[in-house]
Amino acid sequence: MGLYLKLMELRARSLKELYEKDFYLWLLENLRLLKNKNYDLVDWENLVEEIEDMGKSLFKSVRSHISTIMERLYKWENFRYGPEIGYDWIETITNARRELEYIFEDNPSLKVKARDSETLHWAWKSAVRALVDWFENPKNRALVLTYFKGKLPTEKDFPQECPYTFQQVMEYKPWVEK
Repeated sequence: MGLYLKLMELRARSLKELYEKDFYLWLLENLRLLKNKNYDLVDWENLVEEIEDMGKSLFKSVRSHISTIMERLYKWENFRYGPEIGYDWIETITNARRELEYIFEDNPSLKVKARDSETLHWAWKSAVRALVDWFENPKNRALVLTYFKGKLPTEKDFPQECPYTFQQVMEYKPWVEK
C-alpha cells in the first residue's frame, strides 16, 4: 500500500510540473484521467484554478463587448461631425452584439450577470477610458477643438453614470431613422 501511495504522489508531482512546462499536454493528461475516473491522480489544484479562469475570461469578454457597444453608441450620439462619419461604428456595434448573442445562447447565466448594474457600470467606465484615448489620437484634434475647446477630455468630461440600459446595449439603433 505504501508503494502505491508513493507512486501516486510521484505522478501528481510530475503532473503539477507538466502544468508549468506544457499546458496543453497537462490538459490532455488531466482529461484522460477524468475520463478514466482516475480522480486521485488529477491535478485538482491547477484544474480548479483553470476552470475559474475560464469563467472569468468568458465574463471579461462579455464586459468588453458591452463596453465597445457603449463607446460606439456614445460616439454616434455625440461626436458625428459629418454625414459619412460613424458608419464603421455601426458595424462594430453589430458585430459585438452578434458575439454577445452567441455567448448568451451558450451561457444563459452570463446574460443575467451582464444585465446587473455593476457590470454596466464597469463597462461604461471602460468605454469612457476608450473615449478619452480616442480623443488623444491626433486625427481627432478637430473634434477636441470643436467639443472640448481644444483641451483634451478626461474621464470627468463624460457622464459618471452609465447612460445606457442593457436593453439599449443590445437593441438601440440611433442611426435608424423613424
